[in-house]
Amino acid sequence: MYIEKRKVEGNIKYYLVHSYREKNEVKKIRKYLGINLSKEDLETRRKLAEQDILEILNEININVFLFSLTKNQIKILNRIGNNICCTHLSEDEWQRFTEEFVYNTNAIEGSTVSLNEVPKILRKKYTEDKEEIETKGVANAIDYIRKTKEGLSLDLILKLHKLCFEGSKHFAGKFRDVNVIVRNSRGEVLHTGVSKEQLNDYLADLIYWYEENKNKFKPLVLAGIIHNQFEHIHPFQDGNGRIGRLLLNFILLKNNYPPINILLEDRQEYYHTLQEYSKNDDIKPTILFLIKQYKKTLKMVTTKKKKM
Repeated sequence: MYIEKRKVEGNIKYYLVHSYREKNEVKKIRKYLGINLSKEDLETRRKLAEQDILEILNEININVFLFSLTKNQIKILNRIGNNICCTHLSEDEWQRFTEEFVYNTNAIEGSTVSLNEVPKILRKKYTEDKEEIETKGVANAIDYIRKTKEGLSLDLILKLHKLCFEGSKHFAGKFRDVNVIVRNSRGEVLHTGVSKEQLNDYLADLIYWYEENKNKFKPLVLAGIIHNQFEHIHPFQDGNGRIGRLLLNFILLKNNYPPINILLEDRQEYYHTLQEYSKNDDIKPTILFLIKQYKKTLKMVTTKKKKM
């Protein structure tokens, strides 16, 4: 918000102005403060006007980190998944899901462990191979988010990273103190994580936003937003994709929704939705993608269906 001055016939009129973006259009809310105000009167009236503008904004839109959604846009997003069919998983189905999830989420990041090898690795008591350690680690993290009663927090995020990578990465369970860039196989930059200097502020904002807005979105939309913002921040030196997909499922499970497995075969579409969010402030492609992954996941692990 900023003060706008207008000279009219030798007098100065003061306004408090707030600019916001709705779709591709910049709009303004302008509140008249008064004419020829003293410094003290201007400050007093500014504070009152700020509250008025904040109340108006709460009716117009909800901020989603670096962009905003109108209430109508939120209604549309929340309706997208209304017709999806799902079920709560039995223990046998959870075992199948865990094996499929561990294989796909690690393979997306370059693991060479095959789907057939996953059950054998999970039955091992000890392993020293890096990929096998991460296979068992991700399975342990899935089991953890199934059973924990804690809420979303930075401690939870660090705990999941440590569960996944302790023994395979020296920085397991620690946020990065370096800058990170994600490149494709041709060396082209796909994404740059937030700077190390801004990292703590972005992470604090992630948790604050979740607590303030978790009841305004359907679980699938909420999980998609948190997952995408986490990937946008990229808080770890490595392992961000796997932790982001675990957080996605953590939020779904907290809301009594079944988990989603993002498949290796759909990796390119998945990356595209992340870029649409980071570059174009568009969460809708992610929600549509997650619904398709839901249907594939449930077909893979169960034949029972129940409307959500």
